[in-house]
Amino acid sequence: MTNVEMVKQIYADFATGNVPAVLGAMDPAIEWNECPGMVFVKDSGKYIGPEAVVAKVFMQLGEYFDGFTVTVTDIFGSGDRVCMEGYYEGVNKLTGKRFKAQAAHLWTVKDGKLARFYQAVDTVTINA
Repeated sequence: MTNVEMVKQIYADFATGNVPAVLGAMDPAIEWNECPGMVFVKDSGKYIGPEAVVAKVFMQLGEYFDGFTVTVTDIFGSGDRVCMEGYYEGVNKLTGKRFKAQAAHLWTVKDGKLARFYQAVDTVTINA
């Protein structure tokens, strides 16, 4: 499986709620960089390890959003770097407003595991 195929599978697993598969693909020391503008990020947005990603990101999605989804429009890469282009949709529970926000993710894959995640997202649209 190529790195691009692996990342495509991660989004498919996330979309179907197969969180154990997503976590299993992560390096035990994954560096996760969540955009500091996300409504639930109360610190730098940098988290280390799958447990921190679950607590600080995945669990927060349900707390702050209804019907949160990630739609992938393209995935491409070279070597150990893979980029996802797409958007987030859902309802911000704090504002009650529906959003559709552009998003991009940059993944680094090392030794067959997700070693780093970097998020860029239109937080103004999400938080409006």
